[in-house]
Formats: sequence, C-alpha cells, structure tokens
Amino acid sequence: MNRIYFYLLMFLSVSYAKAQDPIIGFTSESSKEQYSLEAKFDAKLSAENLDTWMQLLAAKPHYVGTEYGKENAEWLLQQFKSWGYDARIETYQVLFPYPKTRLLELTGPQTYKANLGAVPIEGDKYTEQGDALLPSYNAFSTDGDVEGELVYVNYGVPADYEQLEKLGIDVKGKIVIAKYYGSWRGIKPKLAAEKGAIGCIIYSDPADDGYVQGDVYPKGAFKNKTGVQRGSVMDMPLYPGDVLTPGVGATKDAKRLDRKNAPTITKIPVLPISYEDAQPFLAALEGPVAPESWRGGLPLTYHIGPGPAKVHLKLEFDWQLKPANDVIAVLKGSEFPDQWVMRGNHHDAWVHGASDPISGLVALLEEARAVGELAKAGNKPKRTIVYCAWDAEEPGLIGSTEWVEDHQKELKEKALVYINTDGTGRGFLGVGGSHSLQAMVKEVAENVEDPETGVSVAKRRIAVNKVHGGEDSDFKLSALGSGSDYTPFIQHTGIAALNLGFGGESSGGEYHTIFDTYSHYKRFKDPDFAYGITLAKTAGRLTLRMANADILPFKFSDWYTTVSGYLDEVMKETEKMRKEVKKHNSMVAENAYELASDPTKPFVKPEKKEEVPYLNFAPLENSFAELNTTIEKFGEASFLKLSDSKKADVNKKLMDMESYLIREEGLPRRPWFKHQIYAPGFYTGYGVKTLPGVREAIEQKNWKEAQEQIVVLSETLKKFNSELQGILDLL
Repeated sequence: MNRIYFYLLMFLSVSYAKAQDPIIGFTSESSKEQYSLEAKFDAKLSAENLDTWMQLLAAKPHYVGTEYGKENAEWLLQQFKSWGYDARIETYQVLFPYPKTRLLELTGPQTYKANLGAVPIEGDKYTEQGDALLPSYNAFSTDGDVEGELVYVNYGVPADYEQLEKLGIDVKGKIVIAKYYGSWRGIKPKLAAEKGAIGCIIYSDPADDGYVQGDVYPKGAFKNKTGVQRGSVMDMPLYPGDVLTPGVGATKDAKRLDRKNAPTITKIPVLPISYEDAQPFLAALEGPVAPESWRGGLPLTYHIGPGPAKVHLKLEFDWQLKPANDVIAVLKGSEFPDQWVMRGNHHDAWVHGASDPISGLVALLEEARAVGELAKAGNKPKRTIVYCAWDAEEPGLIGSTEWVEDHQKELKEKALVYINTDGTGRGFLGVGGSHSLQAMVKEVAENVEDPETGVSVAKRRIAVNKVHGGEDSDFKLSALGSGSDYTPFIQHTGIAALNLGFGGESSGGEYHTIFDTYSHYKRFKDPDFAYGITLAKTAGRLTLRMANADILPFKFSDWYTTVSGYLDEVMKETEKMRKEVKKHNSMVAENAYELASDPTKPFVKPEKKEEVPYLNFAPLENSFAELNTTIEKFGEASFLKLSDSKKADVNKKLMDMESYLIREEGLPRRPWFKHQIYAPGFYTGYGVKTLPGVREAIEQKNWKEAQEQIVVLSETLKKFNSELQGILDLL
C-alpha cells in the first residue's frame, strides 16, 4: 500500500470516528450540523489565494506610517467588504521614531566604523529596494551620544549580571554589548541602564541563528553576516501600546504625555548590529575569558572586558505621530449579535514581513473569506464574528492596544474570546492561552490533519513534546506572556484569549531583517502554503465553534489542574531558594568560595544572603481547595439539557468568567497588567510569569509584598469560585 494512501485511509477513519462524537458545547444534533459546516468550510480553502495575497501584501516595506502600509489597509478593507462584512478602518495617532542618525564606531585601541547595513541578495528582488528598506534600529531607544569602555554581558539577563558581579566587573559608565535571544530584546537595555551602563549594543551571534545552525541566506535559511534584527525595545512589561497615551486610546484629541516623561522609552541609547559588525568590537575586548556558556560562534576568543575596547555610539530619531490603521470587519450573528468572537492578526511589518506577519494574515483572510461565503449561502454564525487586521504591532502592540483601550466598555460587555495568530511556518502546532479553553482546543487539534504526516496536529504536537524531553502525554496549552496582539485583551481587559501558529521545521534567521521576503518564505518556510491552510482550518474551527456553540465551551478541570500546579511550582521554588541560601551562607562562613577559586584570576568574595522566611500559603491553598469542589460539580453538570433561556443565562455568565481573574488595581508597579494568573515577566518581557504578583515578589525577595500578594490572589480566586458557583445555581 502506498504511504500517502495509507495515511489518507488512516486519517479518514480517525475523522469519521471523531465525527460521531458530540462536540464540546454542542448537542448531538447541532454537532452533526457543525461537522457538516466545517467540511464545507474546508472545501472552500485555497492555498493559491494565500500565495497570491502574500506576494501583494509583502511586495514593499509597510512599517507604521508608510504609504504602502496604508494601501494594504485599504486593500484589506475592500476584501472584507466583498466577502460580506461590515468593515471599516479605525485610525489612531501614535508616536513612532524613525532613525535619523546611527553611528557606532570603535575608537580604541584600534578603529572601526560599523557598516549598519545588510547587503542585497542576488535573486531576491525584494532586498534590492534601496532606501525604501527601513534602516536597522531599535524603536523606542532614546536619543543619545555616548562614549565609553565596552563590556560583553552575554544575553544581558539578570543571571548574567550576577556572574559579572562574581567576577568583580561593573558596567557603570560603560557601553554593553549583548547577544540577541535569552530574553526579549527590551530587557537588555532596561537591565543595563539599571546597572549604570550608558549605552547598549545588541547583535545576532551566528551560534544562535547564523552559520552555526545551518547554511545562511541565500544558500540556506539562516541569518547571513550582514543580517540585522530590528525590533522594539519599549519597556512593554510596564505597558504596551502608544507610549504617550497609557490606558486610553490614542485618538486625535487624546491627552498625551510629554515625551521626556514617557516611562516606556529606554533610558539609554540602544542599537542592533550584525555579527559582521560585532566581530571587531568583540575582538578588541580583553579582560577575563567569558564562561563557556557565554561563548558564541564567531572565530575569536570571547573576552568580557571592560575595555580596552572603547566605543562611540550616537543615535538621533525623528519622533512623529503617525497613523495606525486598524481594519475591523464584522459579520453579525444571527441569534446573539451582542456576543463577539474576535479573531486577529497584524498587518504591519518591520520591512516586507512575509513570514512575520503576512503568513498568518493571509491564513486569516482565507478563513474570513470562507466564513463569509458560508454566511452568504445561509450558514450565518449564531454569534457575531469580528475579524481584525492590526497596524503598529511591531513597535509595541500599538494598534491592538489602542483599539482595546478605546473600546474597553463595549468589549467587556460583548467579547467572549479573542483568537490571535501572527507569523506561521512548517511543523508543529503551538497554542497558548486561557486554560479554560484547553479542552476545546485539544478537540479541534484532534480534528485537523497535519499535511506532512496525515495524523492529527494534536498527535504530532504530543509526539514532538515527548521526543524533546517533555513529560506531557496529552495536548496542553502554554501560558500566555506577551509578544503579540492578545495582550491587551486577556491581560488588561480580562477576555479569554488564544494564540496559535505552526513552526519548528523552519528557521527564524530572517526574523525582522530585510531577508523576510516572499522569496525566502517560498523557499524555506511553507513553500506550498500547506501549513497556512492548516492554520486556517484550525483557527477557523475554533472561531466557528465559539460562534455556534449551544453552551460556550469553557471547561475548568484543565484550568484547575494547570493553575493549582502553578501554586505547587511557587511553593517548591520558595523552598528551593531557602535551601540554596542556607547552603550559600554556610560556604561563605567556611571560606569555601575563596578556597575553590584560582588565585591567579580575579575573585570577589561573596557576601551572606538574607535568609528566606516561611511564607503563609494557607490562604491560597484553602482557595484552591474550595475551587476544586466547585469545579468537580461543574464538570458533572448537564447544561445542554437546559431550556434555551437558561442556556442564554449560562452563556452570559461563562463569557464573563475570565474577567474575574483580573484585579482593577493591577500588578505591583505596573497597574496596566491586571490579570492575576498570566503576565509577561518584569525581567523576561515576552516570557510568561504565572501567578505573577506572588511569583515575582518571591523572585525579587520582597517577602512583605509576597505575603500581601498571596492574600490578593486568594481573594481573586474566591471571587472566581463564587461566580462559578453562580452558574451552577442556574441548574
């Protein structure tokens, strides 16, 4: 039997078996109707459309404020209208810095002036567009003209500065050079400034996404020696969106901060460079040899400094208000028009953005086209579906954040979920989001075929987790930190959210460079757009099931297992910290560190650390115990047997449940972030911190605040439990 035929038979048998099972939130009869609708939906999807649309949308650079960005928005508007949507463009005036002066030079002991430019690739016409290409820079770096000794700080994360302290190296008054990766890029200048540095350089090391990983572009997919990753360094863990209008929509007449008072603009100048430009700076460093884990892939010995390398960095920006054009397309629900299923992907890019974000956007467009055609044929969704194409995501989630802040009241009343995509590629399904939706996502993932193997995308995701050391034998969602347009929905407004895409079998070497083009994508990412169609199938099912469910498919047993697991992690981590501090202090008392050091190398004797106190986790443990009882009862409840009016009451309460996990006062020192279960880390940026109020207070050894946040979280969970009990009372 031929392999393709075998896979086809196997998948059809799995699909048929699944199709006999009722869908979560649907009666047996409505499940049959939904399966039929999804089959019609699949039949309408065309990979050719994705290919054609990517060539159009990624033909020219379309960063914030460009004419081509506006043309794309207007084209998107017309497409949505032609598919039957009530579509409009909503425009916000947002601060955007364009680079005027970029100067980086080595002034001693030898001289070198950084080129700061990527070389066009023969055969990739998009890289040959000259001045239209956005210069490489970090948006929301401050202006500055600084000169000082250079210090290599590895990835520039907290653990790296702890290592520097052990070596007696201080970055105060120095310029630091850090590698990309290890954390979100904005953390690097943030930490450097806190440590007293006067400037920051970020470079892409070939060990991470260059020739160490594979052949470089154009032979292969990875970053060549002139590639530079653009990106925002806005301090988004404080708040994303327009830096001048925190908490309110950046409308034309909005009250704005003075730029010098905007807290999310960096305190020191920061510039990204290629590994070709980085090599002379790193080669000029002396001082201690970098620890083995700090060494990259360049042909040199990695030294830390400081000096004798001396660096001059000068940056100037043109700070202007620019239009951010959000495209909003509404398909009104036939039964519940005031319940919104929201679906979004951004349309702006640093340069051409074929992979990021156009690969995800064209999948959304094909999904929306098919849904619109189904509606015209009489298959209108029960609930309203709102498709969104956001502008200004790249500089700091600006378009989506301003829209959410501007529509806050209406969203809290009507939005029941936000489903996000961004760039996508070839490989494995990755989904993060509200764990009350895990059961639904798993069910959908089991219903969608992986185009390379013929098994479900869920089965392939589980397999790769096992092979790469994961312990999970089931399909699970990851927790959401930040980094895309779901952030203002879930973490500021309390709307359940999902973020999904495919990847793992294609490199990220082109990320935010001039090489993220249609030519690169077609060769290395998803050549036949098979995974783009698979993304449309997956996100489309999620959207349609949320729109048509008899009872909204929020389930809380997975949520409880996951979130109570976060508490176990925090408690175990606190105990681990206590043991480590005790061991450390014992070794300090015994002079063990000094005796174990090399007398010929620099050594700074460590000091004793503050003992870790015993925190009282009982309020949280009790809240979780009460929740467990309620959730067990919820899992046994038969809501589908209720009358239509009772179902409507249940759904209204279910769509509000995520909102009870936010606290209006927000997290300590960053009130914009209100969610008590998921938040981006204050020193990780995109990386998530679960139970953030409690966890970060412990990590920062703020014991008083940790105990306070335990009580705050406990009260949040009690409120959540009370509302869940209120749904049970409707039975």
